[in-house]
Amino acid sequence: MPRQQQPAARPVRRRSYDQFDATARALDSVGDRWTLLIVRELLGGPRRYTDLHADLPGVSTDVLASRLKDMEQTGLALRRKLPPPSAATVYELTTRGHGLLPVLAALAEWGAPALAERRPTDAVRAHWFALPLLGALTGLTREGVLEVRLEEGEFHLRVGGAAGLPLPAAEAVAAVYGYGPADRPDARIVLDAEVCLELARGGATLAEAVKDGRVEVLGEGPLAAELRGA
Repeated sequence: MPRQQQPAARPVRRRSYDQFDATARALDSVGDRWTLLIVRELLGGPRRYTDLHADLPGVSTDVLASRLKDMEQTGLALRRKLPPPSAATVYELTTRGHGLLPVLAALAEWGAPALAERRPTDAVRAHWFALPLLGALTGLTREGVLEVRLEEGEFHLRVGGAAGLPLPAAEAVAAVYGYGPADRPDARIVLDAEVCLELARGGATLAEAVKDGRVEVLGEGPLAAELRGA
C-alpha cells in the first residue's frame, strides 16, 4: 500500500520591504495590520483562538487565522494544547515575541494623547489599559501582583523591580499582565479610565492621584504601603 504523502508545509509569505535595515526587517514581521494587536493580547498570557477573536473586535476569522500562522512561522508565537481537564489549544508568545513589549509600551505612550475623546464606535476592554498604565508604575520598588479595577473590568499587572520595563530577556516568557482578577494580589487599586489615561499621558503621577483620592489603594502589604506613599 503506497504511503500517503503529507501535506506540504505552508510557505512563509514572501512579502518584504527588501531593505537591509533593522526597522524594515522588523516591519517585515510585524508590520501587517492586526499583528501588533495580537501581540498585545498575548502579552497577558496564553489565549484561545476564540478569546483572541472576542477581544479583537473588527478582525475577521480568516485574517486572525492567517496572522497567527504567520506569527508561528516567524517565531513570534507558538500553539500548544493544554493538559486535561482543559485540553484547549492556546497561542502564546515566544521569547522573541515577548521582546516586543517595549515596542508596544512605547506605542501606547505615543498614542495616549490621541485618546482625549472616545468615539461612539470605539470598543473597549479593561486590559487594554494595562500597557499605558505600566509606564506609570515603573518606579515601584516592591515586587508583586497588582490588581487593577476599572468600571470596564479588572486585570492584574506584575510590577516592581525586575517586573518593570523594559522586560529582561531572561524573564520574557512571563506574562506582564493578566485577564480578570488575580487569585492573591499583593495590592489592589481602583480608578476610572480617565485617570488611567491621565497617568499614561504624564498629566499626573500615581502618587498625586492616590493623594487626591482619584486612585483608591486596597491591601495591607508592602506593595500597598508603597502605593500609598508610606
